Amino acid sequence: MQNTGITLYNLLLPAALFILKQLGKVQSKARLFFALRHTVFPELENATSAIPPGKFRIWIHASSVGEFEQARPVISTIKASRPDLAVFVSFLSDSGYNARKDYPDADIVFYLPADTPDNAEKTASLLHADLFMLMRYDFWPNHLLAAKRHGATMVLAAAVLRPGSAYFNPLLKGFYRTLFNLFDRIFTVSESNTRAFREQFGCLQAQTAGEPRIDQVILRSKNTERVARLKPLFMNRTVLVAGSVWEKDEETILEAMRTLHNPPSLILVPHKVGTETIERLEKRLQKKNLGFMRVSALDERFDAGKQVLIIDQTGYLLELYSVASIAFVGGGFGINVHNTLEPAVYSIPVIFGPRYHNSPEAETLLETGGASTVQTPDELRRILDRLINREGEREKQGKAAGEFIRKGAGATAMISGLIENAIDAKVAYRISSDTTSPAK
Repeated sequence: MQNTGITLYNLLLPAALFILKQLGKVQSKARLFFALRHTVFPELENATSAIPPGKFRIWIHASSVGEFEQARPVISTIKASRPDLAVFVSFLSDSGYNARKDYPDADIVFYLPADTPDNAEKTASLLHADLFMLMRYDFWPNHLLAAKRHGATMVLAAAVLRPGSAYFNPLLKGFYRTLFNLFDRIFTVSESNTRAFREQFGCLQAQTAGEPRIDQVILRSKNTERVARLKPLFMNRTVLVAGSVWEKDEETILEAMRTLHNPPSLILVPHKVGTETIERLEKRLQKKNLGFMRVSALDERFDAGKQVLIIDQTGYLLELYSVASIAFVGGGFGINVHNTLEPAVYSIPVIFGPRYHNSPEAETLLETGGASTVQTPDELRRILDRLINREGEREKQGKAAGEFIRKGAGATAMISGLIENAIDAKVAYRISSDTTSPAK
């Protein structure tokens, strides 16, 4: 199964790890990579030894917390009908591990060891997974080969092939073709991605399932208890909820609002809600002569027509979008826009900055008319003016956003259905093997 690309990868890997270790002497992040993995094998040995023989084992790998969120609805669905499953979750990033290390549906949460052949073989032999599911990307050749060699059914879920990505580089295409074809099933988020896998990489096992996070968002959107007390405060008002915003987002929004003839009520939700961020935001609002109140100090004096509501608490951004008439999602003036599915589930127009190309759902929302992108305060002002004063336009764009969510639902059922079938097949095989084995 190995090709020249994988052979070359393994020839270069020791040098790359050596350089990373040397960087660790002066760079804390590189040093942390090895320090966090120092005890992973004793921990895996201890955890796997407690799992009864014959128990079906699923290994799920996610690069970080965002990718893991795509797996959560699948895990929850399977565990609901098969509570005796053993679930192993690995992360590449420390942020992903720290966010989900206590995930209740997992038997083991661990850092993926460095991708050497020896580490991969040891990991696969300890886990002995019946099924391996990789979320979206993070293809580590030796770990994939080892999992396959140890008999795991291989699944790639929420798969995306962005045009112009390294996968299509002529020098790397053969390498990725080999990796992609290790998977028994590939579930993509869209028809265009399915075609790319099939036509560009010969992966006839690819099929369109949709985005699993959509199912999770739909489920979570049904609970709006935490914002019930806010809804009466914004009754009969046009409300802009600006979620996960950074400084550049704030600057763009506030400048656009300053020149609007009929500005909406504004709820600001900073991406980070620490004391320093909140105090900085309050100073910015004071300089612009804008009144405000923190949600943690909310009382009967709050006036949604005159004051900005600052959310200085965490955990319910999705619910806040249920109060909105229009949503602005932050991050688009930085590395990449944050979660656009959360506002779209409430069938409201979505707006974000120019950096959204690492978010397939943001791109699709734009293509389907459910979202708008802006680069300047003046562009935002014009879009807000149109959406505020033309109710039909606002409803049309909101309907498009909601329709995108509805059409994208169902990935969880498709992926979990495959896993259920794999479990049944494995159990049947074991029973058959036991009944046909000669008596000792």
